[in-house]
Amino acid sequence: MDYETPIKYVRVLIADMATPPLIDDQTLQTYLEMQGWEDGARWAVYRAAADALEAIAVSEVLVSKVIRTQDLSTDGAKVADALRKLAETLRSRADDEDPDFGGVFEIIDTGSGINELESWRVF
Repeated sequence: MDYETPIKYVRVLIADMATPPLIDDQTLQTYLEMQGWEDGARWAVYRAAADALEAIAVSEVLVSKVIRTQDLSTDGAKVADALRKLAETLRSRADDEDPDFGGVFEIIDTGSGINELESWRVF
């Protein structure tokens, strides 16, 4: 497994280092491309990892469901919920690092020196 690519970082974030991996390299590369990795944006790795975790969560719900045996039980919905929460955390981290992501605004002086609110004031 190649750990010298952006795929390495996604695998580390989603803890998919088994052999064979849960998600193949081509799929992870697609997630990276969808999130803008071509520009070398580090936050794209976080968003790609979040996409991968959501895909694993969907699979977990579809395949695992709730299984109980004599001394073992699994709950796919609970596992999926935990994976979605982790994906949300990764997206939040990406948003914090992405300078182009929402919430930022700039006040630009128009140079006229007139405040519009002043012109509408009733004395």
